[in-house]
Amino acid sequence: MPAAPPEWSDLRVFLAIARARSLGGAGRRLGQSQPTMGRRLRALEEAVGAKLFQRSSSGFSLTDEGEIMLRHAEVMEAEALALARELTGRDGSLEGVLRLTCSDWFGRIMLAPVIAEFQRLSPAVVVELLTDARIYSLARREADLVIRIASFDEPEVIARRLVTIGYGLYAKPGCWLPVAGDGAGCPLVVMDTGFGAMPDVAWLTRTFPKAHIAARSNNRDVQAQLCALGVGLAVLPIPLGDATAGIEKVELVSDPPSRDNWLGFHRDLRQLPRLRAFVDLLVARLSSR
Repeated sequence: MPAAPPEWSDLRVFLAIARARSLGGAGRRLGQSQPTMGRRLRALEEAVGAKLFQRSSSGFSLTDEGEIMLRHAEVMEAEALALARELTGRDGSLEGVLRLTCSDWFGRIMLAPVIAEFQRLSPAVVVELLTDARIYSLARREADLVIRIASFDEPEVIARRLVTIGYGLYAKPGCWLPVAGDGAGCPLVVMDTGFGAMPDVAWLTRTFPKAHIAARSNNRDVQAQLCALGVGLAVLPIPLGDATAGIEKVELVSDPPSRDNWLGFHRDLRQLPRLRAFVDLLVARLSSR
């Protein structure tokens, strides 16, 4: 048995390794080197007197003792994060860091102008925008504000519909126009197979059943650039398509389906002035587009 309960800082290391299943991945989450993570894990295992992970070629997996520690560490983490959120939510100043996450193109086209305006209005607030494909957790304070196309069903999240984005079919001028009725001979640039259920993919398949796929990407900016380089037709969010040089919207009888974009933040942060100020500005600017 350990002589004393583990320190919370050690449990954060344990949780990071349990979630990343590697020392390197855990180190990146916590901003520490892989050797440091290894030393801290060895020290924790020595302190508790038990092996917490089995190491294999596929990564780190929890032992029975590790599973026990995981249950309690997650409870402690939830309480620590709840305390941090509540204290942050009582901060009455327009200063500090505000961390946002959204898709790549939405951040560049839709959010960047709002962030620039907000920074002029509130120069003491540092806005941090994350646009990778990872799903960030509001409960763990990985992000303060999340913007995404899927609605939120978490009971602790305050959510609202932010904006409805229209989509269109775009092409490089002079390429594959006019489009044949069934799309015969037309190359397409589409989402990768992991996003095969997206409405625009279904619309393309239904509208142009004889078109062929030339390229795939989960990045809308990349799709737009491939389209501009003549690789194929692409369904793009209209704000992105219209802002991309070298492509034009193809006029069709019916356009691809539009998508709602939602914003969400943890209820503990609803009184945070810098979050409220940014959301108010964001809603005002996007509702006027």
